[in-house]
Amino acid sequence: MTSEKNMSLYGHIGELRKRIMWAILAFFVFLIAGFFLAKPVIVYLQSDPIAKNIQMNAFHLTDPLNVYMTFAFFIGLVLSAPVVLYQLWAFISPGLYENERKVTLMYIPIAFVLFLTGLAFSYFILFPFVVSFMGNVAVALSVEGEYGIQEYFSFLFNITLPFGLLFQFPVLIMFLTRLGIVTPDFLKSIRKVAYFGILVVAGLITPPELLSHLMVTFPLILLYEISIIISKAAYEKRMKAEVEALVKEREAQAEAMYHD
Repeated sequence: MTSEKNMSLYGHIGELRKRIMWAILAFFVFLIAGFFLAKPVIVYLQSDPIAKNIQMNAFHLTDPLNVYMTFAFFIGLVLSAPVVLYQLWAFISPGLYENERKVTLMYIPIAFVLFLTGLAFSYFILFPFVVSFMGNVAVALSVEGEYGIQEYFSFLFNITLPFGLLFQFPVLIMFLTRLGIVTPDFLKSIRKVAYFGILVVAGLITPPELLSHLMVTFPLILLYEISIIISKAAYEKRMKAEVEALVKEREAQAEAMYHD
């Protein structure tokens, strides 16, 4: 019995090692692609109307290289994310029911699309207002702006990346609901607390300007309400699956008693 358990443990460790190796390999492959894609992406962002009035400088010898490597790493990370998530799913899927495998597999493209949606929202809608606000403050104080390229793109990442992660909230809620950790009633009961938390988060990631704050607050509130709807649908499916499993179990018990 102990030998079987040890073999099972060794089998899981071997499977985990294989999945990690595939994930690492995928990252390095897409990292190579990132080295080719980094330059056109950086050039596009520099020529975008958002940055057209900003003169970017290199205050340190290594600034251009640091920016280039950061973009290559980020592109490789984003492009390899679906493969990494699939390897994670492949590792845990043997312990799931058939319907759970299909549902959890759907999380991968949904999470990837939501991440890109968060990036697009923050870059095309929020970021221009933030840059404009900062520029207006500089003009009001009679300050001539001279910005480093690394400073600009670090600021860009600090604005956009959090939204890519925040837009994962519906997927996280769906997953936690399917596990039975979260229910739609619980999300409704903490709605006021959640709204307060959203206001705080919006205040932390936006400049002290009302329009930018509202542009962040309302989408996050909408995202929370969508998460409640998603949680309700996932909860109903979970309850239905549990009822069906209970009915099958009782039918099996009744059939066994009949044969006895």
